[in-house]
Amino acid sequence: SGFNCIGHMDTMLRGRHHIGHYKEGEEFIQNVFHVLFLLFSGKEKSNLSICWLQYEISKVVQCLQAKNKKKLKAQGRKSKKLAKNLLKAPDNRNHLSLWKLYAYLEWLLGNTDDARKVFDTALCTAGTGGFKSPQLCSLSLLYAQLEVELLESTEGAVTSRAVHILTKLAESAPYVPYSGQILSVNVLKARKTYERALQDYLSKTPVSDQDQVSDANQLVNLVGCYALFQYLTVGIDAAVLIYAQTSEKLEASGPQKCENTGENFGIQNFPTALEAVTLLHTNLLRFHMKIRVYPLNPLREALTEALKRYPSNQSLWRSYIHIQRKSHSASKARRFFDGVTRSTNSLEPWLYAIQAEQMRKKLTENVQRADVGEIHSTIPETGLTNRIVALFEHAVQSENGTHCPLLWRMYLNFVV
Repeated sequence: SGFNCIGHMDTMLRGRHHIGHYKEGEEFIQNVFHVLFLLFSGKEKSNLSICWLQYEISKVVQCLQAKNKKKLKAQGRKSKKLAKNLLKAPDNRNHLSLWKLYAYLEWLLGNTDDARKVFDTALCTAGTGGFKSPQLCSLSLLYAQLEVELLESTEGAVTSRAVHILTKLAESAPYVPYSGQILSVNVLKARKTYERALQDYLSKTPVSDQDQVSDANQLVNLVGCYALFQYLTVGIDAAVLIYAQTSEKLEASGPQKCENTGENFGIQNFPTALEAVTLLHTNLLRFHMKIRVYPLNPLREALTEALKRYPSNQSLWRSYIHIQRKSHSASKARRFFDGVTRSTNSLEPWLYAIQAEQMRKKLTENVQRADVGEIHSTIPETGLTNRIVALFEHAVQSENGTHCPLLWRMYLNFVV
């Protein structure tokens, strides 16, 4: 996501404190940004600004996860100051990706009204590109997703702010901020527009390599907007259907296009588009399960299929572990981890298999230590310890595992 964490290991717990960014590492990174900023101009400078702001947002997210309000306030002030300075630069004033990150930063800091103002301003100045503008599509998608997360249920969502944003995007007209009312005729027109646009995108063949990359990104944004629109106006099944149709089409077009236009095509960009669409699909299912009663199976199936195909996608693994924690039977998950680790060289399956077992061990220990006076042992715990050690042993023997400092540190940490 645009930055690498240098000098911080958030997988380790030292006492009760999370290890955050080290002061020296932080100073080094800031110096690098300042020095590079003077060397670049034009598009490269804008891209660097985006990386810098993404890095600042990562620190805000870390403060949120650690629930450290005092640190969050200080970090928020620093990050906002940087964002405003970056947006003051003449090249960046109309740069929608930067406006998007600034609005997201405000949202994370809990300033929802300010964030909405920033989003609205950006959408008003963005013009009438509609689906033809990748940045506008991406901005509208994030804004709508954040608004949807505030909803407590999908009843009455047809008149929500998120539907207004997605309808305006389809109209390709100048954006008008939300006033609380949405005409049902506009919703119907927008649905038709989305349907046509998606069909056009899925049936066209890109020409150059550059086109492939932007087309793949644009397709993902379009599918995300259309599925979210259907979710709010029709229901979860309509949204899942769009993801299923798109994935089917992308799977079919990957290898075959590969032969026609040189091998880059299917290999480079369609898998990335397919992976991003899968991620949107699983995230929507997870959100829906949070606000409504919905069976777990569709999400579990979607995740297991996706992880067999993309064994190194960390977001998918996190979702998988999250849903497995609710299950009392570990055997299914263990068989799945075992299957994936055998079929890939990626290290992620090993790391997440270990994390899943460690969570199970922690849970077991909490149950055993529930009575403060005397420890009543309910489940013998040694089996889990042996299993985790065996997983570590196998992981460090794999080719990538041998050279992974994180894995060795986790192993040492566990043994201690």
